Amino acid sequence: MKVFIGPYQNDGSPRQEDVMLDKFDTWNADHTIAVVVAPLLKQLKLDKQGGPSVADEDVPEELRRTSAPTLENAWDTDDNWHKRWDWVLDEMIWAMSEHVDGTGDDKFWDHSEVDEKLGALDQLSNIKCDYEGLEAYEKRKQQGFVLFGKYFQGLWS
Repeated sequence: MKVFIGPYQNDGSPRQEDVMLDKFDTWNADHTIAVVVAPLLKQLKLDKQGGPSVADEDVPEELRRTSAPTLENAWDTDDNWHKRWDWVLDEMIWAMSEHVDGTGDDKFWDHSEVDEKLGALDQLSNIKCDYEGLEAYEKRKQQGFVLFGKYFQGLWS
């Protein structure tokens, strides 16, 4: 993949955008997308000047509107407005970064009791897995991807 996205032009003409994809970029398109999105989200978090409205059900209890002081006017933003967006961005960044790394689920598997002298099937019975931890890890990753989709149009600075 090669991407060139030029700056916006002062004269109103469109900026130059050129994207070249190779066949292998679509083999694991999810990984290819995460490779681009993870650093983009990190940069957005550093550069952001505001944020969209984030639904209370998408954040922990302590960041919800109900956990902030009552607003004087209905149009005001509460004290947790930007904290909610930071939390959502952090979850998206974590999920994309974990997906790019590709080794996150390794920490849930224990191969320490595998005896190389045994046959392949016998070795499998000695591999242990923290299935509860693995399920929670995968669920958090998936939630980061869901948040990315839900707040896609809020990815602006």
